[in-house]
Amino acid sequence: MPSGARPLLVVNEIEAYYGRVCALHSVSLEVAEGSVVALLGANGAGKTTTLRVISGLLRPTSGSFEFDGKRIDGWSPDRLVRAGIVQVPEGRQIFAELTVRENLLLGGYARRDLGAARQEAPRVFDYFPRLRERLQQRAGTLSGGEQQMLAIGRALMARPRLLVLDEPSLGLAPMLVKEIFRVISEIRAAGTTVLLVEQNAHMALDVADRAYVLETGRVILSDRSAALRQREEVRRAYLGH
Repeated sequence: MPSGARPLLVVNEIEAYYGRVCALHSVSLEVAEGSVVALLGANGAGKTTTLRVISGLLRPTSGSFEFDGKRIDGWSPDRLVRAGIVQVPEGRQIFAELTVRENLLLGGYARRDLGAARQEAPRVFDYFPRLRERLQQRAGTLSGGEQQMLAIGRALMARPRLLVLDEPSLGLAPMLVKEIFRVISEIRAAGTTVLLVEQNAHMALDVADRAYVLETGRVILSDRSAALRQREEVRRAYLGH
């Protein structure tokens, strides 16, 4: 974690329900400015639900969260995007019938200055040169890896302060997984804070400064990534040894 970095996102004892089922039990976490933080856990542990709360897609029943020192629980998803929290959802959710170019431009819709939003495109192409080659291609005809690149690129067009990634490696070939995680490191190096949900614990701990382990809607472990790697329960459950 960057030395002396202040918290950009603070989540305080969030509880959230789907109907009568409690999905999150007093979840608390911090994401320091300029860092990468990973959420680890098995399917159903509450990782995506935590991201849905942070992105305004699910209202918590109790607890609070702050972004850049301001209380933001209760804010609408579009207001959170304008504040700088931009999520890349699991499954990419690109607009398949639109071109790559149109998808990217939609990513900047929340910015008041569309011209400034368009100026983000060269940065996206630096990360993902293949998108430049496919600008006029319909997004639905891209490969799975290219669609994931487009989903991340579209989010970057909004110039996020906090980029929220939900399972970016899901369904990708190993070489593409390495490429996606290389870009995540570059995005962080360029100054964007990243909150990451990822099943591939090896890759997540490689790129993250800090990680939280969730189990049945609770945070059961949190520490620097290097320290978590040495925990026997983490090695056995998530690292395969």
